[in-house]
Amino acid sequence: MDLFEKERNEKLAQIVIKGLKSRNMTGYYVKDRDEALKKALELIPEGSRVAMGGCMSAQEIGLTDALNNGHYTFYDRAFMAKREGLLEAYGADVFVSSVNALTDDGILVNIDGNANRVSFIAQGPQKVVFIVGMNKVA
Repeated sequence: MDLFEKERNEKLAQIVIKGLKSRNMTGYYVKDRDEALKKALELIPEGSRVAMGGCMSAQEIGLTDALNNGHYTFYDRAFMAKREGLLEAYGADVFVSSVNALTDDGILVNIDGNANRVSFIAQGPQKVVFIVGMNKVA
């Protein structure tokens, strides 16, 4: 990443964080994968039951491995493929997701083939942690 892109991302992130705050959400900007993993694990207490659908961003930062190998009960996409697993995962403490897009004023855009991600975000666990790359900001 060149200096221009780095500065752009940092400035844009502050605008997005302000937009999220106006919608009663808390946003964080981290500079790299290591910081992203550290921040995600700070937001997900050990011992939590954590559900996650397909979230490539979480895989890319190593969060999926950390949840599988840490002190968590982790309901991954394969577990939730069966109805019983899906229903159990709705009772998780945390849902981890990404978004299809995030506007600079804090609107989350999610399009879902069978609405499982959207339903978890809207009605599932009380806490949702989004892992969103700057490439998703519009």
